Amino acid sequence: MTESAKRWAESGLAHLTGEPDGPPDFSRSRILEHADQAAAPFGVDAALLLAGRAGLTGTSRGGRTSVGGSTRLIRCRDNWCVFTLARPSDLDVIGALLETGEPIDDPWRMLADAAAEHEAAELVERGRLLGMPCAVLDSHAGKPIVAQRLWSTRAARPIDSGLLVVDLSAMWAGPLCGQLLRGLGATVIKVESPDRPDGARYGNADFFEWMNGGKLQFSAPVSSESPVLAALLDVADVVIEASRPRALEQAGLAAVTRAPRSGRVWVRITGYGAGHNVRDRVAFGDDAAVAGGLVGAGTHGPIFCGDAVADPLTGLEAAHAVLESLGRGGGEVLDVAMAGVAARYAAIPLATAGSDTAVSAPPVPAIVRHPVEKVDAHRVRQLIDERTGLC
Repeated sequence: MTESAKRWAESGLAHLTGEPDGPPDFSRSRILEHADQAAAPFGVDAALLLAGRAGLTGTSRGGRTSVGGSTRLIRCRDNWCVFTLARPSDLDVIGALLETGEPIDDPWRMLADAAAEHEAAELVERGRLLGMPCAVLDSHAGKPIVAQRLWSTRAARPIDSGLLVVDLSAMWAGPLCGQLLRGLGATVIKVESPDRPDGARYGNADFFEWMNGGKLQFSAPVSSESPVLAALLDVADVVIEASRPRALEQAGLAAVTRAPRSGRVWVRITGYGAGHNVRDRVAFGDDAAVAGGLVGAGTHGPIFCGDAVADPLTGLEAAHAVLESLGRGGGEVLDVAMAGVAARYAAIPLATAGSDTAVSAPPVPAIVRHPVEKVDAHRVRQLIDERTGLC
């Protein structure tokens, strides 16, 4: 048995990959080799990052139903596709997707019935136009990370408390990126809009703490009505955003609108990259993984690999890209595409043999409890004043 297969079994990733009534799947166990390389500078266990949420929630594999239960692989006439129904808005448009006026009493059954009569690309395109998280299996082959020079560079710098990271992101990939940087010593301010807090707050409390504990918390409207936030972004060394680009553009807070700062690194996490035709396409970790082709091998077709695997992989790769950018002087916008990250990992050769090793459930991560440290607008203004001379 290879070392990767052993860790796949012990970490709980095998427990999370496979058909629910069948054996665990080891076909993707070699992705740990690459993830370990990305995780090495942070001193963290890549396998724990991938399986830890399921350890906290006590969930298991579902085959063609995601570990979290909100996403499913569906067979179309010609190929497989994936749909996520995690939000009320997704359920609201099922009737339009299926072009039916019938009551939507069983959305998954109705979607599966319709899919059998449609080509995958046709159904997914209709869903995309309705703003649904959906994709055709293995349909995205774009680059995982694209760096664009926007500001001047500065001397390479280490990560310490003098490095200010402003985290505008929510849920998993972006917060993980910020937390990994905090673990190296950076000062991280997590910004949440009072009328739209991080959705992870409504889920497992330990998971939210795992991703966000130790960050300073600042409540401010993410809009043009928040001059303090705009000024904070102007003095930040690293900014992390994970919303559709037009959201910050409409708020007047996009990277291109910010005052120049030598060496700044701006991380922009999206589902499919910054291309004009995909930049505002919605994605979650499970459907982005399927789009990139990162799936397991089931008896009768593809199955989900791990738990929303594109999320933690993207957070890890984004943080690693920040280190590399700072090392070459920064001054860049890093466009990080979840489906592109998944495609990079999907290109790693499959493990050719399974394993009869005993499989463990995902371990529960050790959560370090940090006192909640909120900062108000006055304290943020002080911080801005302290750093203005460093711009």
